[in-house]
Amino acid sequence: MGNVRIICTLGIITGASVIVFFERLFPYTKNQKFLREGFFNDFVLYTIVQSYIMGIVISFIITFIDSGTHLTRLHIVSGWSVPVQIIFFFIVHDFYIYLFHRYQHNSKIFWRIHEAHHSTRDVDWLSGSRSHALEILINQTIEFAPIVLLGAAPEVPVIKGMIDALWGMYIHSNIDIKSGWLQFIFNGPEMHRWHHADKDNKAYNKNFSTKIALWDWLFGTAYFPRLEKPLYYGLSYLNFPNNYIKQFFFAFRRIKN
Repeated sequence: MGNVRIICTLGIITGASVIVFFERLFPYTKNQKFLREGFFNDFVLYTIVQSYIMGIVISFIITFIDSGTHLTRLHIVSGWSVPVQIIFFFIVHDFYIYLFHRYQHNSKIFWRIHEAHHSTRDVDWLSGSRSHALEILINQTIEFAPIVLLGAAPEVPVIKGMIDALWGMYIHSNIDIKSGWLQFIFNGPEMHRWHHADKDNKAYNKNFSTKIALWDWLFGTAYFPRLEKPLYYGLSYLNFPNNYIKQFFFAFRRIKN
């Protein structure tokens, strides 16, 4: 198990380095800086500090649930092979994320905790890490609680976490990639950067998929103009704060009528 953690950690670091390298080599948006606005905020406070704290909180929640239900004793998926467990949780959770993500964009309450993720005006490998703590609490509890409570192998959440991290960096990356027909199945920056587009009504509330793009194509929320690129990103209509603490409390602001 210790080796799996080391390998997955190295995988994330290596993957991030490769993505950043290709961002410099084949940029989707030209002249986008590596040390862009909010870099420290997103890298240190969201990626490292918040992720660490939320990991502890979510572990406590899962332990608390199990202490009252003893679900782990049932070993519901323990007899499955590790690859099958990973594929199962990968698909089921990704479909949940598509549905919840779509709901967030159509809910006044849940949009509040999703605004932070859309606030970056430079979309890159690090943008995916900027997510409000409550959004992380909801999504990662729903993601990892079933993995643990259903009796998955201990390496499954570690490998799943690595896949999440790498894919999140990839779909937000500033890489001008052309994946052809694969874009109809797996999500990438070609479609997801449109999801972050600003001042473009045609792209509004489109491309909710995270890993499996098929959800968008099946449910009519895909937007993929092959010969165009977004001109702006972020939330230009909103005076969004520029540091972590203010961004956290901004979700709870009063809205004037």
